[in-house]
Amino acid sequence: MIKEFRLKDYGPIAEAQGQALGNINLILGENSTGKTFLLKALYSAIRSHEEAGKGNDNRDFSEVLNDKLYWTFQVDKLGDIVTKGEGRRLSTSISLNDNSSLVFDFGKDTTKKVTLNHNNLTQRDSNSVFLPPKEVLSLMNVIDKSANHDKVFGFDATYADLVAALRLPTQKGRNHDAFVSSRKQLEDMFFGKVEFDQSRNEWVYKKGNTKFSIMAAAEGVKKIAILDTLLGNRYLNKDSIVFIDEPESALHPTAIVKLLDIVAVLAQAGIQFFLATHSYYVIKKLALIANQKQMPIPTFMANSDGIWSQSCLLNDGLPENEIINESIRLFEGEFEGSFR
Repeated sequence: MIKEFRLKDYGPIAEAQGQALGNINLILGENSTGKTFLLKALYSAIRSHEEAGKGNDNRDFSEVLNDKLYWTFQVDKLGDIVTKGEGRRLSTSISLNDNSSLVFDFGKDTTKKVTLNHNNLTQRDSNSVFLPPKEVLSLMNVIDKSANHDKVFGFDATYADLVAALRLPTQKGRNHDAFVSSRKQLEDMFFGKVEFDQSRNEWVYKKGNTKFSIMAAAEGVKKIAILDTLLGNRYLNKDSIVFIDEPESALHPTAIVKLLDIVAVLAQAGIQFFLATHSYYVIKKLALIANQKQMPIPTFMANSDGIWSQSCLLNDGLPENEIINESIRLFEGEFEGSFR
């Protein structure tokens, strides 16, 4: 898994560093601080490494990385990703837990060619995936046409990659015990199952013996079904890395808590997670998981200058941030009002 990283002058991120990363890593920040940028920066690098030289793809790592950055951030030229300001130069350094590493940088004038300073990352046979807040199952054909056929900006590379992963058929045979139990819990959460119906050529929501169009399923159901599908078709395995932007999106608080319990089980099985959130429920539940399971959860926050730092481990208590502070203010307001 990713052991450490350093990003500099990466869009809204002036600098971000992470060390001794855990199987679950939490990213907190107000709007426009760069939470999604941070997830996409790490995903673009690690997924490019996984794709390079695979199957019939003859591109080398540098070519894959160029394309991944271009279609993930959807800019006229790669230099547009660099933080604005004279003399700025985007740099990225990522190390895996086997001490292999990747370093690259580029400036504002860069069009589509990234300079690799160092790359001895070891072969990864596992897959990384980025799960966005927006629902994907009912949009798969639209995303595929836009990204892979029309080649126009709209749905970025994280969506196109996810669609390709979801198209893989469910595999039969024995799966990892943690994945089997997680799939059962996921499906129990929405009292049914989402699957691809070959005869209809579409995703359907199956409840008992009745099938419904995926368009009729709730957004939360479809979101949970994505993770269920990726476990079922073996796209994810015990060495995968999963980036989730706003895991709370479209989910009831009870479902958020259950989903994070499943994330904890998968993390203990070996999957590494990076979660970016605005939710008090997510932070509070992860703090409970960190303490109950003795699982260090590194937490990252940005200051007003765009500098991200590893603020704490959730084992040590809830971090000082506005999500927590606002929850306290609301509680205090209710408490004070009850005595008037």
